[in-house]
Amino acid sequence: MFQTIKGAPVAGAMADKMKLDVAKLSTYGVKPTLAILRVGERQGDLAYERGAMKLCASVGVGVRSLVLPEDVASNVFFDTLEGLNTEKNIHGILLFRPLPKQLDGERARQMIHPEKDVDGCTDSSLAGVFTNSQIGFEPCTAQAVMEMLHYYGIPCAGKRAVVIGRSLVVGRPLAMMLMQENATVTICHTWTPDVPSITRQADILVTCSGQMESIGKEYLREGQIVLDVGISYNPKKGGLCGDVKFEEAKEIVSALSPVPGGVGTVTTSVLISHVVEAAKRSIP
Repeated sequence: MFQTIKGAPVAGAMADKMKLDVAKLSTYGVKPTLAILRVGERQGDLAYERGAMKLCASVGVGVRSLVLPEDVASNVFFDTLEGLNTEKNIHGILLFRPLPKQLDGERARQMIHPEKDVDGCTDSSLAGVFTNSQIGFEPCTAQAVMEMLHYYGIPCAGKRAVVIGRSLVVGRPLAMMLMQENATVTICHTWTPDVPSITRQADILVTCSGQMESIGKEYLREGQIVLDVGISYNPKKGGLCGDVKFEEAKEIVSALSPVPGGVGTVTTSVLISHVVEAAKRSIP
């Protein structure tokens, strides 16, 4: 029987846990707090910020939003970022990128202290993923995939997993996280020959290529679990869609996450859960 793997129940369960953790932290006099640093007024950033702030409010996490003008001077921006690094009552930093041309985006990314890197964007956090240690935090989208697998009781141990996409944001860290749970992992990318022959062997298939509806029946077989991380705007349908041809795939696979309503729904919850975890780690 086919199952749609929706993100809302996963996010709901995570929110319930966060509320309990926030209540416990309050007994230590600690309020988990996220700092959002935004330069300019990009609509995508504003939408994500609104969603993050709404979730923070619902679980009891504090938010401090700092908005700098698009033409902010480099010294002002970096002084602001360093202030957030050193402020004791800030547990996590979300920096919207890309930054304007006058600001060194790579310097900014690496400047965030690992213990406050709740977005999992620094090299230190990625090193933590690859060494399976508590250095920083996992990239949020990659961890959102794992949260969905855990919530729906989908075991990884002994399974063959295939990840389409090798970005540092999703593909590569996710491959490491799957291996840490004893899956055998293959990464496919633009130079991989005959990708369908590889994906058909997967027990768990995760696609994060961002290529609109590029995964059809020739990539799939019966019994697979498919998580679709890709998100694109389909002008013909007038809405969002993923990498997978949903209607085609659901006739073949056992379970599939939709777009929208799947992995993306969980990503912000992961970010805020990292803030709570950072606050827990800050207690001596």
